[in-house]
Amino acid sequence: MKNPFSLEGETALVTGGGTGLGLAMARCLKAAGATVAITGRRAEVLQVAAEEIGVSALPGDVSNLAELPALWRKVEEMVGSPSILINNAGIHLKKSALDTTDEEFAAIQLTHLQASFALARLAATSMRARKAGNIIFISSMAGLFGIPQVAAYSAAKAGVVGLSRALAAELSGDGIRVNTIAPGWIETDFNKPVLAADPARKEKILKRTPMGRMGSPDDIGWAAVYLCSPAANFLTGVLLPVDGGASIGF
Repeated sequence: MKNPFSLEGETALVTGGGTGLGLAMARCLKAAGATVAITGRRAEVLQVAAEEIGVSALPGDVSNLAELPALWRKVEEMVGSPSILINNAGIHLKKSALDTTDEEFAAIQLTHLQASFALARLAATSMRARKAGNIIFISSMAGLFGIPQVAAYSAAKAGVVGLSRALAAELSGDGIRVNTIAPGWIETDFNKPVLAADPARKEKILKRTPMGRMGSPDDIGWAAVYLCSPAANFLTGVLLPVDGGASIGF
């Protein structure tokens, strides 16, 4: 094998690919040789991102479950049947548990958990015929330990871990590997100003991270490349924290 980390010949769909971690994963997958399509709700943002990194853009809202089969068909028409699915799209809610409404809780589960399952089911159906494929879910530190003010988000991200393991147990015999990445605290364009305005929170994050720094979006991107590459051919059902040691630090 010339390069066990190469994704030449692979086709990837990255949801929520217009910004942040989704954009970084799309960029890294493309750099590793994959043909990449990104999807997201904001068409203009998505198009700018696609032109920036040289991938295909397909606007769509993954929380609209009824439209997902049509979205999948459009991806197949645009770039071919994906051999890699990155379930990254998500929404956030910072609110005390007792003030979180049933509707708010359900909306978080819909985007993170139900939509990810529905897309994984579509992907696995086509991947099974080829006896090969990779599905990646994105969890969070909030899915690994208790963080206040994010009960709905934490439940969804913990659910993603269980879903990934269940699918790995069911699909790996068909050549479909299913894994999860749990990003630590990453410096994205979104959270840089948030943390700059809350130095106490940033200090707390850095103190509990053994490496003493925050990660970059590409740290998540290259982890996704690794998990989808031939170098990880015997990895499935894995939860990979990419967090500078935050989930094991004291």
